[in-house]
Amino acid sequence: MADMSKRHRIVPADSVGIPGCIIYAPWGEALEYAPLATSPYRGCGHCCAYCYVPSIAHMTREEFDSGAVERKDYLKVLRRDARKYQKAGITEPQVLLSFMTDVYHDGDTALTRATLECLIEHDLSYCVLSKGGTRALRDLHLFRPDRDSYACTLTCLDDDAARKWERKAPPPSNRIMALKRFHDAGIFTWVSLEPTLDIENSLAVVRATHKFVDLYKVGRANRLDNITRTTDWADYTHRMVDLLNRVGAQHYIKLDLQIYLQPGYRNPMRVAQHH
Repeated sequence: MADMSKRHRIVPADSVGIPGCIIYAPWGEALEYAPLATSPYRGCGHCCAYCYVPSIAHMTREEFDSGAVERKDYLKVLRRDARKYQKAGITEPQVLLSFMTDVYHDGDTALTRATLECLIEHDLSYCVLSKGGTRALRDLHLFRPDRDSYACTLTCLDDDAARKWERKAPPPSNRIMALKRFHDAGIFTWVSLEPTLDIENSLAVVRATHKFVDLYKVGRANRLDNITRTTDWADYTHRMVDLLNRVGAQHYIKLDLQIYLQPGYRNPMRVAQHH
């Protein structure tokens, strides 16, 4: 069984964020996913049982799960801050939407489209990480193959099983359909295998999706006491790395699992997420 005392918490500080902007540099574990991010909404509504964003956003679980609400004056502030990035020549690191919400929630996502259009106008590239599935297809035409990427979280393949953890999110089958459509349109796609709620389920996701997914980001389950303590994370890491290499899938193993990698294992945190 994995020794939890060996968990790493140091993340390379390669961020290029401009202080005080609504396009910000993430911190902690989030920095492993993107050097820049922005969040147009507060709250979500997908009601994922494992989500810890409410505590970070200083919202009650009930308030957070009640749905996504547009942040006051968000677009006005975004335009101002996007000009700052453009003027500073910071246009290449993708801006991730979003750690703090899902921009393809089940409500009105006109602000999501306006956000993407603003980033394009100011020559900023972006990545959307969403469980919204085919809702994202309404904006597919805004994704540029040579600049942007589309990603989703997948914890399993079974729609019924997913409802236990991701109660109101579109099911895995719907998210996979969106991944295929983005891939077919020439957009770089990736999957977040985090949290890992069941080893076999996460391995099955890779087997089922690697032909239309360009990158996997592999993490574990944190803040879920029973799963976190009882899962053999060393065994998971070794099996996942073996599978990813056998199918030729590009991947990044997150810090919590890096202690189980072979010395010198090539594991770049940043790769170009576009074609």
